[in-house]
Amino acid sequence: MIHLKNVQPGELPALVLAYVGDAVYELAVRTHLVSSGIVRVNRLHDEAVKYVHAKAQAKLVRELEGLLTEEETAVIRRGRNAKSSHTPRSADVIDYRHSTAFECLIGYLYLKGDTSRLEELLALALEMGSEK
Repeated sequence: MIHLKNVQPGELPALVLAYVGDAVYELAVRTHLVSSGIVRVNRLHDEAVKYVHAKAQAKLVRELEGLLTEEETAVIRRGRNAKSSHTPRSADVIDYRHSTAFECLIGYLYLKGDTSRLEELLALALEMGSEK
């Protein structure tokens, strides 16, 4: 676990939280897939994409909404409303914003050091993602 010095995760811009959350979620997905017994890199990549593309992450946000605390909902809102100069190539703007919100939440929990809640939400997300 990385600890931030002199910075509170809630003070960081939403897109910074999403940047970190993207990496954390990607690692969780890759670890999950490898532990499921997949050993061919091409197949690992194909399966990982099913979890990490914007539409899948946007769906996760909608499915998790009733399970989030007020604080987590506020982080989701910040991530959803963050203005990015990036234009999504393979997703519509709504899915892209919800995807950013999901990554923002994951980054926030990671940087906050709330490993138990992070692991709980990642387990739910991986379970929901595998139900395709």
